[in-house]
Amino acid sequence: MEQLFPILGPWVWFVAAGILLLLELLSPGVFFLWLGIAAALTGIADNVQNLPWPAELLMFAALSVVSVIAGRRIYKGPAMVPQDNPFLNRRQLGYVGRSFTLKQPITDGRGKLTIEDTVWEIEGPDLPAGAKVTVTAVKDMNLVVAPV
Repeated sequence: MEQLFPILGPWVWFVAAGILLLLELLSPGVFFLWLGIAAALTGIADNVQNLPWPAELLMFAALSVVSVIAGRRIYKGPAMVPQDNPFLNRRQLGYVGRSFTLKQPITDGRGKLTIEDTVWEIEGPDLPAGAKVTVTAVKDMNLVVAPV
């Protein structure tokens, strides 16, 4: 069996580590890095003690599993940092609980409310222009209002 897989030396593992690290640069996420580390460690172990190829493969497999698990614990992804504007992409949720004055009346349960240069569709009871309303909920892209 040794003739089918001649001893190629530890440099094969170093080349494999280099290829895996290049793949890491070309792919999104962090996965090939841990496999590259396992390949490099296998190459170092093979350089220190000349291992037969089945032992090299088993060592690479074991080190791959260990390094991926350790990598997942070390690198958990970007931490959720509190933002100064938590409603950045959901602005309408930032208006819930706030009060505004209607510039146009609500008729048949529908109307418009201008907030900071933006006109929002609103739902609520029929009210005249000038009435104060509080935003109580968001329904689809409409604000639901109630009289103050």
